[in-house]
Amino acid sequence: MTLPLETVRPGQLRLLVLTPDYADFLWLNALLAGDVEFSADATWCPDLVDCDDLIRNASFDVIVWDCVFHGGSEASFLQYLAVASNEKPVLALSAEPPMERAPEFLAAGAADYLCRQTLDHWTFRRAVKCLWYRDQLSESAHGQLGREVATGFINRDLFFDRLQQALLRAERAGHRLALLHLNIDDFRSINESFGYQKSDQLMMKLAERLRHSLRRVDSLMRIGGDELAIIVEKVEDSLDITQIIRKVVNALDEPVTIDGQTVVVSASLGVATYPEAGDSAENLLRRANRAMFEAKRDPGTSYRFYDRQLHISAGYQLRLEADLRNALRGKELELYYQPRIDLATEEVRGVECLLRWNHPERGLVGPDEFIPVAERSGLIVPIGYWVIEQACKRLQESAELGFPGLVFAVNLSFRQFHDRKMTETIFRIIFNANVDTSLLELELTESAMMHDPDYAQRCLRELNQLGISFALDDFGTGFSSLSNLQHLPISLVKIDKSFVQELGNSADAEHIIRAIISLAHSLQISVVAEGVETEGQLEFLRQQHCDEIQGYYYARPMPWADLVQFLNKRGQAACLQQ
Repeated sequence: MTLPLETVRPGQLRLLVLTPDYADFLWLNALLAGDVEFSADATWCPDLVDCDDLIRNASFDVIVWDCVFHGGSEASFLQYLAVASNEKPVLALSAEPPMERAPEFLAAGAADYLCRQTLDHWTFRRAVKCLWYRDQLSESAHGQLGREVATGFINRDLFFDRLQQALLRAERAGHRLALLHLNIDDFRSINESFGYQKSDQLMMKLAERLRHSLRRVDSLMRIGGDELAIIVEKVEDSLDITQIIRKVVNALDEPVTIDGQTVVVSASLGVATYPEAGDSAENLLRRANRAMFEAKRDPGTSYRFYDRQLHISAGYQLRLEADLRNALRGKELELYYQPRIDLATEEVRGVECLLRWNHPERGLVGPDEFIPVAERSGLIVPIGYWVIEQACKRLQESAELGFPGLVFAVNLSFRQFHDRKMTETIFRIIFNANVDTSLLELELTESAMMHDPDYAQRCLRELNQLGISFALDDFGTGFSSLSNLQHLPISLVKIDKSFVQELGNSADAEHIIRAIISLAHSLQISVVAEGVETEGQLEFLRQQHCDEIQGYYYARPMPWADLVQFLNKRGQAACLQQ
């Protein structure tokens, strides 16, 4: 017996369920109920006699097959389903774990495999939806359908097929083509905060917004949980690509609302063009991916074009990353210290801890060269904790040497600040070091705190309760606002050196510095000016009542032994004790 098919409605998924048990059919149907994207029109088929007639004479989008339902071997029945249904996707269900049976079923022709024992509504909906979207895409001869279902999961084989077709069209027409590889930054944190289903809705909203930024000839596809690919065809020049990228960036910059909560997302975008970056789908994707990782060096939504220099440096960057891993274990990393001078007394009030790498072959490697590698590879997180540990050791040592009031400032990277174990790790470090936490200062950038303001407030308040103070680095270069400073436990802001270096040359720089100092002081926040190199800069900052300065005018970054000597020469011990 079969349950009658209803008239298929627009947006309705036509599902054939092959199972001998009606209770199982009802259970599977219930798992699909309530989905916001589609309604399932399911047909139950419990026996082989009706199965053949249904498959050959009715139209279904997806076939769900209980593996106990077959007339011979499972492999031969899958082959029969493929022929009879004109290659419609088959979702196989079995009681056995995927690791044991999935390879066998997938090799025989199943599109996906799920274990009944661990099946829930989220897993089942997602699998069915994926197969439905994939089937619709494969039936589309052009990119229009791909744009309509871009929020579905698509396997790499289908993506490569679409990209290869686009490359063939570009070659025949003599046009350029661009592949944009887009990755949502810190998507894991979004999953942890909202759950996978809400995160998926966020991706759908982003994809829908992006579709309106593209031309009809362009294709948008989701090729992973946090990845989108955009194929831009019929490109005349780089200006065409740049205009599309700007539209994409603008679309991503707008906040997304999920369940009444506003979510600010950022993304990294890599661009590879045909024929410059390659003439095969594999090369274009690999090089767009490479450019995407380069874009991750910049905070917020950013993009990078692949060029030959990236290709040349790729091998060097990989070697540098491997060496950096060894450096963390092999004691090649070292902290340098740059004094911060109190403008009123000209005493050293604190030091900024700056990382240096003594490479055994290359010598001293500058931070501008290896910090981006550490950020991209994720090594910046363990390296950052190592820096805090070393700073705590020196803080303890400074008290023993007679410099008990010296503040040690440590930079927290964007990636480290968004490590979900940051607060507990820092707590463990300071607990083991047994230091005066009021002398430990953590410096953050505006972009790190603005990426997720709620998370930033929670973390800063937890650490502030331990006695740690916070400084806002590069103030004035980002998106600072009065409300941000009011609601965060910031005790100090640092004026970026780009403004300080323009003193004497730019009236705007003078106005900005005056405004920053006035704003900070009105909120009882101290101010440090970075990059002070001349007497003129020093005098202007003194006249504006800047609290502290840091720069080559007084001292360059120096090793620990040199810092101790520097402090002793200035008679700093007695001053700090007072």
